[in-house]
Amino acid sequence: MSAMVPVDPQAMGKVAVLMGGHSAERAVSLMSGQGVLAALLAQGVDAQAFDPAQRDLGDLKREGFDRAFINLHGRFGEDGTVQGALELMGIPYTGSGVLASSVAMDKIMTKRIWLAEGLSTPAWRQVDSVEQTVAALAELGAPMIVKPAREGSSLGLTKVTDAAQCAQAYALAARHDPEVLCEQFVAGDEVTCPVLGTGAQARALPVIHIVAPDGNYDYEHKYFTDDTHYIVPCDLPAGEEAVIQALVLKAFRTLGCRGWARADVMIDARTRQPYLLEINTSPGMTSHSLVPMSARATGMSYEQLCLQLLASASLDNPLPAHAGD
Repeated sequence: MSAMVPVDPQAMGKVAVLMGGHSAERAVSLMSGQGVLAALLAQGVDAQAFDPAQRDLGDLKREGFDRAFINLHGRFGEDGTVQGALELMGIPYTGSGVLASSVAMDKIMTKRIWLAEGLSTPAWRQVDSVEQTVAALAELGAPMIVKPAREGSSLGLTKVTDAAQCAQAYALAARHDPEVLCEQFVAGDEVTCPVLGTGAQARALPVIHIVAPDGNYDYEHKYFTDDTHYIVPCDLPAGEEAVIQALVLKAFRTLGCRGWARADVMIDARTRQPYLLEINTSPGMTSHSLVPMSARATGMSYEQLCLQLLASASLDNPLPAHAGD
């Protein structure tokens, strides 16, 4: 998807827009899905809403859906599970495949791979108790981020500045996921960079500089307030945007991602070194979402973005033709 290609909406067939689901990010998923559904319908695509929390996924096969646009966020939608089910049913879907989705959902596994490939990411420790969280703070220094390893939208995240906060921070993260990640806090500019495409054709979209109130880019500021400022084209010093785009593309390809994704990056204010935080393989598509915002800066409308993503739907392993057909 190095550039917009003509797409015949009728050729997309019967499309399921997967939204809602069972994760803690259900509300955001529903907002994303309704936006995508409206955009596809407006362009003549035969699209229908499909909520896996309310319907059997097998209905996708039984009712003859040809493609799936995945707007599920978090577990049971972004973690390889739904992708695996769609693979077995032979229904092409948007976004990354089973392995890349599963790995990218797990921040600890993602960090291990990025570090093995020499990509910069903040120092971290995996913990399974309050005592280990306190020890991590002593090693990593304050401030420190404590968060669930497999959750999104900043759910369960705490910025710890003192050992007395570790018990509450660990308990909050552990409520979302038994695997808890402690991460060195990087003070500086927070940016995000989407990627569209697959393999050698993947390209990074414009970087967005995120300026949240008091640097607190939490769940509320991401989706439900207008207090956060998004600067795109970004206002970074000359040359930094290209460096970040190159880093994000490497991060995307290293995990084997395809179709689209969005990587979050912190830039150290003192050294200007960028650090990868995480990569989101099923980014939001709400009115506040960042991929549409970045795409718009290139001249691509929300509707065009949705159609291009739908056209990129694919399978890891297309099913062979049935014997005797």
